[in-house]
Amino acid sequence: MIEIALESETDFDGWRRAARRLCAAGVDSQSVRWRTPGEPAGLLVGDPAPDGPDGPVTASRRFVDLARRAVHLRDPQRFARLYALLMRLQVRAGVLDDLSDPDAAWLAHADKAIRRDVHKMHAFVRFRKAGEDAGGRERFAAWFEPEHRILALAAPFFMRRFPSMDWVIATPDGSAAWDGEALRYGPASDWSAVPDEDAVEDQWRMYFKAIFNPARLKVSAMMSEMPKKYWKNLPESDLIPGMIAAAGRRASAMQDQAPGAPNPLSARLAERRATAVDQAAAAPASLDEARSAAARCERCPLHCGASQTVFGEGPSRAGLMIVGEQPGDQEDLAGRPFVGPAGAVLDTGLEATGLLRSKAYVTNAVKHFKYERRGKRRLHKRPVSGEIDQCRWWLDLERRFVAPKVIVTLGASAAHGVLGGPVRLEDIRGLVVEHGGAKVIATVHPAYLLRLTDPARRAGETARLHGDLARAKALLEAEAAV
Repeated sequence: MIEIALESETDFDGWRRAARRLCAAGVDSQSVRWRTPGEPAGLLVGDPAPDGPDGPVTASRRFVDLARRAVHLRDPQRFARLYALLMRLQVRAGVLDDLSDPDAAWLAHADKAIRRDVHKMHAFVRFRKAGEDAGGRERFAAWFEPEHRILALAAPFFMRRFPSMDWVIATPDGSAAWDGEALRYGPASDWSAVPDEDAVEDQWRMYFKAIFNPARLKVSAMMSEMPKKYWKNLPESDLIPGMIAAAGRRASAMQDQAPGAPNPLSARLAERRATAVDQAAAAPASLDEARSAAARCERCPLHCGASQTVFGEGPSRAGLMIVGEQPGDQEDLAGRPFVGPAGAVLDTGLEATGLLRSKAYVTNAVKHFKYERRGKRRLHKRPVSGEIDQCRWWLDLERRFVAPKVIVTLGASAAHGVLGGPVRLEDIRGLVVEHGGAKVIATVHPAYLLRLTDPARRAGETARLHGDLARAKALLEAEAAV
């Protein structure tokens, strides 16, 4: 029997190094004991672990990612089961896809349990103010009892969400602390590390009461999303029993108070439908007519706040059409698509892949700028499905007149507009979708790259965007050669 001593309960790197050596030497999983801190050494352990590799070891990236999360499970056999799976992968690469297999089913269940636990920690951590430092920077603390040892998986979320305050999250397995510069992990703690109730908890209660809708209450669904074991750490939990008990009475009262008069919006909606019928009856006969008609568009309320309609631009006949989501602040003022920061990222990608913007028709799925005002700034706000669907009338006209062979959609909203319904970008990215006589390639919006703060991730996503544009160029060249 070979015994491997790991440095912590979640020592994935230590397990990985030892597992590679053992697997390369062909050591059977039944001959290995994985010992975590606090466990006594085995009485019959005597064989040393092999020093060097005897043969190649293969494992997919998917298995490595799953295993990295699975070591956080509270299962004393997790390291042994992962090693057994690694050994089986050497002779059957597709074992992970066979959920009738006990080991594969265990790993899938483990991954689901870990992801759910991380989600619950993100949702149910409640910070209490613990004071301020000499410079006035606030300090906060929170206590949480996760089902599994997921602190290291969940803590980076709070670092990104609350970068401007110092905080500590204490759990029975360890603690995580952020000081504005570094995320550090420490020993386990208990509830005493968190201060007594503060004013922030009253704000949580007010928010919870404000969003509670008794008419839509489903107790079983609520209990599934907010299990009782988390209630003791939630300031709003003392409100829940009373709100459930009064839900039926409050819902009946809401129905009794419902207005019986017609909705004042109904006349506006009827007028808008009539306008849409008039516009459809006088459909433009050319791209220039469509551009002129769109300047007077009132199909949806977005025209009320925008400076002007931002129609597409480019050759009236173009092999490539590029469709974004909607105009931004600078586009709204200039009346042209992709002239702001996202446009600069797009232009760089086109140049890097040898595509000429001057030969492409560039437009957006939505023609008016949707935003919310913050002081003097107008911040982009994503269009909803109804707005995209209303504006598809103009996008379809552009497609009919321009007759592109290849369409590149930038972002999920653009793909929705082109393909005629909501889509998940992850599901279609990398595919060539035939739609309406054109080949459609979906990729991310350039603005997404501008929001990435990690340089390595931004570089990787930029390379993927350039790869998608290069694929569009190859399709164009193939169409031209036919």
